Amino acid sequence: MHEKGRGNTQLIRYLYRAFTLIALLLAQVSDAYAQRCEQPAHGREMRVESEQSEARNVLGSALERCGCEPMTGFYRDGFCATGPRDIGSHTVCAIMTEEFLTFTKSKGNDLTTPSPRFSFPGLKAGDRWCLCVSRWKEAFEAGFAPPVILEATHERALLVVKLEELRSKQVQ
Repeated sequence: MHEKGRGNTQLIRYLYRAFTLIALLLAQVSDAYAQRCEQPAHGREMRVESEQSEARNVLGSALERCGCEPMTGFYRDGFCATGPRDIGSHTVCAIMTEEFLTFTKSKGNDLTTPSPRFSFPGLKAGDRWCLCVSRWKEAFEAGFAPPVILEATHERALLVVKLEELRSKQVQ
């Protein structure tokens, strides 16, 4: 009985050390994400359609950061940059509203429920998020489009929506 108790104690110590190590690693990953958002956009690697070009916003200037809490963008770098793998074209930087979140959930895209498998925290009103341009347009036509930040909305969005439509929902 004494030997069994000692084995359990060693196992508990081992598990405690393992969980402590995991917690430290998770904290470092979290810090790395926070630091990515604190770095200025200039000089950082951006994933864009062409290595010769810089990502541009709908106003024609350099694409600005959309948001980091939660970390947004197809590439989870805070920008609504796009590329060949971004089939949904996550190019519209929008500020979530209850009305939009309810609308998109009714269309089968629940953005409020966390999905840890995809490192997705779930959204709430007030969060900034890079939306698929087609969903934003659908919501616009139905009267539920959330406000947009033009400086952080990628120019590729203009392939689907008009600048005037985006301007009508622009954050002032």
